[in-house]
Amino acid sequence: MSMPRVLITTDYLRPGDEVDAYLVAAGLTTHHAPMAGRHAPEELVAALAGVEAALIGHDPMTADVLGRAPELRVVVRTGVGYDSVDVGAAARLGISVSNLPGINAGAVAEYTMGLLLAAARRLVESAVGVAAGGWPRGDGRELRGATLGLVGYGAAARAVVPLARAFGMDVVCTTGVPAGLRDEGPVRFVPFTELLAVSDYVSVHTALTDRSRGMFDASAFARMKPTAVLVNTARGAVVDERALADAVRNGTIAGAALDVVVSEPLPADSPLRGVEGITVYSHLAGQTAQARRAAGLAGAAELVAALQGRARFAVT
Repeated sequence: MSMPRVLITTDYLRPGDEVDAYLVAAGLTTHHAPMAGRHAPEELVAALAGVEAALIGHDPMTADVLGRAPELRVVVRTGVGYDSVDVGAAARLGISVSNLPGINAGAVAEYTMGLLLAAARRLVESAVGVAAGGWPRGDGRELRGATLGLVGYGAAARAVVPLARAFGMDVVCTTGVPAGLRDEGPVRFVPFTELLAVSDYVSVHTALTDRSRGMFDASAFARMKPTAVLVNTARGAVVDERALADAVRNGTIAGAALDVVVSEPLPADSPLRGVEGITVYSHLAGQTAQARRAAGLAGAAELVAALQGRARFAVT
């Protein structure tokens, strides 16, 4: 009897590492095909040939791709968001899809504070200015006393709260989580329109859904303070990028710190390029050594469990 074949595309997992060793010890045959950035669906289809389970990063598991992988039974995302997987198509095909909720919440929360500090104290502008031969001395702003608005109240957003409070920030939140299921803490829950109006910093932590796609559009920016900064560590498509570029350029809001964008890596013709006040980072929020190790091992454990019909974090 042949051993089930597993495809691993998450770009930081490598042959011979502890995740590979875990899967091999579980009686699986592993094949690594690291996929970072944009790649053709045909590349993914070819890699999935003869594969029963896949441990993936942000690979576009579309209905077409899934339909051309007849042996595939299990897909596990080494992260939280699974918007790159057509879960409806997976369900129709009998493919189990899992994510790893909360696996990198601590890393994302710390990184969110880093983006807030960088924006408030103009750290990137200072370093770039010095590298260019200047010596920028513009005023920054303190986080203490400012209001932070969290959009979404999942594990990462909840992990931000004590950090923001330690900096002396007031925290408000908009969420679809029912009141009885919230671990509320020192947070005031408000409607989205009120959050936009009162927040000095708005940090996005919501999943990408039909409802959240493009929710930060021209009308949303018009409701924000002209001194406000948008921070996004969730998904790029939550933000209308052209509307954001216009809002910052026109002074409707002060700026944005974006760890995620609609198309990654950032295209040369992106409307976000060349806009003073907008800083784009390279999707690093969950990328710490600790979070990567935890995600790799948890993903491997979930994959083995799912192949045995015991998935713990199935979304299909």
